[in-house]
Amino acid sequence: MTLHPAPSSGVSILLVDDRPENLLALEAILSGLGHELIRANSGAEALKHLLREEIALILLDVQMPGMDGFETAAQIKSRERTQNIPIVFLTAIDGERHQAFRGYAAGAVDYLFKPFDPWVLRAKVGVFIELYQRRKELAAQAERLAAAEAVLASNSLPQLTRAALDAAKAAVSAAEATGEEKVMAAAANALAAFEALLAVLPHGLPIANGRPA
Repeated sequence: MTLHPAPSSGVSILLVDDRPENLLALEAILSGLGHELIRANSGAEALKHLLREEIALILLDVQMPGMDGFETAAQIKSRERTQNIPIVFLTAIDGERHQAFRGYAAGAVDYLFKPFDPWVLRAKVGVFIELYQRRKELAAQAERLAAAEAVLASNSLPQLTRAALDAAKAAVSAAEATGEEKVMAAAANALAAFEALLAVLPHGLPIANGRPA
């Protein structure tokens, strides 16, 4: 069941817990962040959502009947489509913190013990969503760069345009290495400058939607 539709700038977060009151509590904490919150009442239901939805982050309860959180995480990490989705485990087993090691071994990126501080949860979710958005931006830049290189391979470009492409490639590499906001903005500007040069060349191929037109 999908709740709280997100605006166009939002992403999808999967909430997995067998207790409806826990899901309601998570929704109450996270609803103001502007993201789509998708609930699953079991590990099996979570896996079904992951087949259909693009998920940025999973908040996963450890103790569930049937397929528990550890088993669910192992299934998620075994699938190519979902193996890179960050998982934050939520558990009430405060007295057995050695369970955290098992969670990290199963692929979790973080662990929160109930009852957790709502502000801490919101802050952690915000960090992981920002990382997801940066990865998406880097992927889009890499696609644009690949399109630019295709143009370079099919045309004899002026030296200025070649220099602009080299600058864009260097900027994208730096963005991939650091992930810093300023570096990513510089990469976007360098790619835009190269594409602008291509657009005015009489023999160049303008780039549309990330591909040579």
